[in-house]
Amino acid sequence: MREFTLGLRLLFGSGRGSRIRFFLMAAGGSLGVCCLALVLTIPAILDAHDARAAAREPQTTSAAKARTGSALVLERRDPHGSKPLTRVFVARGTKATQQPPPGLDALPGPGELYLSPRLHELLRAEPALKDLLPGREKGRIGPAGLADPDELYAYVGTSRKEIAGDADTGALQSFGYPYAPTPVVEPSTLTNLRFALATLVLLPLAVFLSVCARLSAASRTRRLAALRLLGLSTKGTQRVNAAETVAAALLGALLGLGEYGILNQVMSRSGLPALRWYPADGALSWTTVAVCLLGCPALAWFVGRASARTAAANPLAVRRTAVPKPPTKWGGLLLVTGLGIVTGFCATGLTDHPATSDGLFAVLVVGGVLLTGSGLVLTLPWLSYLLARKVAGTTRSLALNLAMRRNEVEPGSTMRVVTGLVLLVYAASLAQGVLIEFEQVSKPNNPVQDYSMPLSALSDQQQRQLTEVPGVRAHARTMVSWSKPGPSGIPPQATALVATCADLTRLVRRAEGCTDGRVMRLVNPNSATDPDIHPGASFPFRLRSGRHPVSVTLTIPSARIVTRPYDPSAVGDASVIVPPSALPAHARPQSGSLILDSDSDPHVVRKVLDGIGGVAPTVSVEPVGVNVDSLSQIAVIETLLVLGMVMGLVIGVAAFLVAVSDRAVERRAQVTAITLIGARARTLRAVQAIQVALPLAIGLVLALVSGKLAESSYLVTGGGEVFWDVAGIPVLACAALGVIVVATLGTLPLVGRRVDPELIRRD
Repeated sequence: MREFTLGLRLLFGSGRGSRIRFFLMAAGGSLGVCCLALVLTIPAILDAHDARAAAREPQTTSAAKARTGSALVLERRDPHGSKPLTRVFVARGTKATQQPPPGLDALPGPGELYLSPRLHELLRAEPALKDLLPGREKGRIGPAGLADPDELYAYVGTSRKEIAGDADTGALQSFGYPYAPTPVVEPSTLTNLRFALATLVLLPLAVFLSVCARLSAASRTRRLAALRLLGLSTKGTQRVNAAETVAAALLGALLGLGEYGILNQVMSRSGLPALRWYPADGALSWTTVAVCLLGCPALAWFVGRASARTAAANPLAVRRTAVPKPPTKWGGLLLVTGLGIVTGFCATGLTDHPATSDGLFAVLVVGGVLLTGSGLVLTLPWLSYLLARKVAGTTRSLALNLAMRRNEVEPGSTMRVVTGLVLLVYAASLAQGVLIEFEQVSKPNNPVQDYSMPLSALSDQQQRQLTEVPGVRAHARTMVSWSKPGPSGIPPQATALVATCADLTRLVRRAEGCTDGRVMRLVNPNSATDPDIHPGASFPFRLRSGRHPVSVTLTIPSARIVTRPYDPSAVGDASVIVPPSALPAHARPQSGSLILDSDSDPHVVRKVLDGIGGVAPTVSVEPVGVNVDSLSQIAVIETLLVLGMVMGLVIGVAAFLVAVSDRAVERRAQVTAITLIGARARTLRAVQAIQVALPLAIGLVLALVSGKLAESSYLVTGGGEVFWDVAGIPVLACAALGVIVVATLGTLPLVGRRVDPELIRRD
């Protein structure tokens, strides 16, 4: 306690510079703690979303086995654009007490309608939605009954006879399930997301907090050496230095928690793309507060003791500016071990039996990624030392020689300056792998995506507008034959595809033998042929021209087209193709579907679904083979990964700026001495830029290579089809080049123009 008190007295009694340094350390630490709190709170936000979704889920039994008087419920979930629209139809029973769902005071009666706030606003903007929401709006659903503020959810009161005959209707027992029917992020994916965020944010955050804890390290080391020479013990000297760093870290932690509280209020109200939450969801938990208030000062304590070890062990060498020892090589062992693990997993991807993330392999993959990242950080000072020593001994350039000699003397400063940016590039590659793996699991394997909508619900104008929605590649119509049931039951039916040969080519994987302007039979050699669909068979189709019904009879021709539809496909069950010119003018089928086709990229699918929702908000859309909830999950994952990248970028840039500025201040004496003996400002700026650019370039090359290996090991063990993310290399390479350019330009203004000889006088 005595050394701790001495450290605080020295802090506030050593002049304005020490106090400014203290508050800069606290401010930098607060930024890191704010990012840490945000990362730790994201799982709690997702859990709160799922908890409310589970609490409102109705528990039902079969309506046929229910007791007389039980309430009945029927749930419908339809896509509105790329978002799900949930409608819960409720028919009250005769029981005296019936539990209302969360967010409502009572079950809705017949003709009563309760909407979420977002759906209420949407209904005012799109009155056509009223067809899906019959009844009189009586109130809003409270926050307890909504997973998030933007959810489209409605409780529709109806009579028992309206829904009793539906096969999906159940008798209501209560509301509440132990788990959410559709979690915002699947548990397995959430584990991968936590791992990605930890790599994106927590590794750079540890470096950033260490940089903040070592501000003005050279000046503080000389001051500690003086205390040691005055008789303070070795451990006491370390405690004096740790007192300042711990106090700054504790103040920074308190400020950071306050900053997060403000950020949570702002972000919860403005929201992120595809992710909204209530302010209470993002409230700080006791666990998060404990981690921030205890973990950050603990890290500062160890960093402070470690940074004072040299001054405590050999104070005379510090006061006389002796040449420091070369950096240790043990960090390279971690890097080699991590690269060995991830390279081994990558090698299995070249065999017929790639490794999977089961059992021990799951731990090894995570361990290999973390060892590679840690080894990358700890190896940079040693590599910088070797490079500086080699180049300084061979170059004849004054600027390059001065820069390399300084890096040779202080290789540890390289880690503080460039490590944050290097880790950002390394983590960005892992983030690409997580996103690729999730998209492989969530999206269909087809290169195209079909959308089916009933023609009876669309006007002619809407059909034309839907075919012009951005992202739509092709369109067609299907119509189903009709005839009266006979004594033997329902007669055979045929599905006709109204399309041109060009549209057919886009809608199926392969089509051979198509001739424009002819009615032709569609044959799929990979599926069984319906015996009722044979050449010469006739099928009647009903059409409508204006208000007048039209009947058309089609005879199955012998001419055929060999097709290979996608699986799944909206046109796979079509038996015959009919060119639009073969139908009566201005006629359209009475029963059938409008088929749209687009690329299967999730971004394109969401854009097309949003376009459909804008043209025909009430139409029932079937995105063939795609679950709208999966699209929502992809959007949430992308949002969180982008958020992690932004936080990692902020932390990495902040660590770079803090370290470069601090080093410029610490080296004012050396810069002044070199200036007084005749060095020009241009030379000094070149020295400052080279000192950063060369170690940073080496670190970024290592980050690119090790990051791609770590990403490939993750993809190989994930079990997907993509093992090697070649498309992501140019993006990361351009990002690394941009980092070098920005970092180099950022060092130029740090060489001052004013020469102060007082800076080089003896202490």
